[in-house]
Amino acid sequence: MIVNFDGTFLPAAEARLPINDGAVLFGDTLFETLKAHQTAIRYLEQHLDRIEHSCRLLVMPFNRRRVCEALLATAARLRSPCSRLRLTVSRGPFASLAFPAAERGHFILTATPYAEPTDDERRRGARCVFAPNRRVNPLSHLPQMKRGNYADCLYAANFARERGAREALFVSETGQVLEGATSNLFIVQGKTLVTPPAGQRVLDGILRRQVLDSAHRLGMIAEEREIEVEELLAADEAFLTNALIDILPIASIENHRISQGPVTHSLRNRLHPGTE
Repeated sequence: MIVNFDGTFLPAAEARLPINDGAVLFGDTLFETLKAHQTAIRYLEQHLDRIEHSCRLLVMPFNRRRVCEALLATAARLRSPCSRLRLTVSRGPFASLAFPAAERGHFILTATPYAEPTDDERRRGARCVFAPNRRVNPLSHLPQMKRGNYADCLYAANFARERGAREALFVSETGQVLEGATSNLFIVQGKTLVTPPAGQRVLDGILRRQVLDSAHRLGMIAEEREIEVEELLAADEAFLTNALIDILPIASIENHRISQGPVTHSLRNRLHPGTE
């Protein structure tokens, strides 16, 4: 593991946070998960745009230039064909419930090798289940963000893993499918591509936005609207997106088979030529 703390590289065993850091006390952090092929970070500016916007909304210190320089310096040390980078931003140590001074804030970067879904898994598609818990947003007056307070996604992801599934899908109390524990959701209906609207409980994922922007090039109509459970199960195709898996077709949900089709593969090939 490569560790970069506020622009300084440290051995992983020497990286430490004080016990009164906001990350420890309250999970008061923001984070981004990025993927690098060799030493090239994919969608770097889009990730920085999102976390910078979130920091502004939460009045959390963020120095984009320093963080970008640290990301590039970290990427230069990568030796794996594919790597997972995690950027975490914290306000720093708290003396009370009051936010600490801006200069106490810091960032942490970690980088580890990442095994992408295999060609076989991409052909077969992912198994999914419905999460037993609800998707929550502690800051319901603000858009959904990638916050360190991640318990809902953590428990849902492990629920799926215990059942041999790739992903757990959140369903609202009124029966709409929202997103996965770590992914956005799309369905295909004829020439229409549908994904739940980003907002309080659905993250506007980096790959989600890339897919929406690419849909028209395939002659597809893109819609952001609510998706009922029954509509998902009857879809022509369905797939997941996030920065690490890119675009991954769904093969089944709770043992209900989902058809495999050409749209998912065409979208992935358009975003990543030569992958079909």
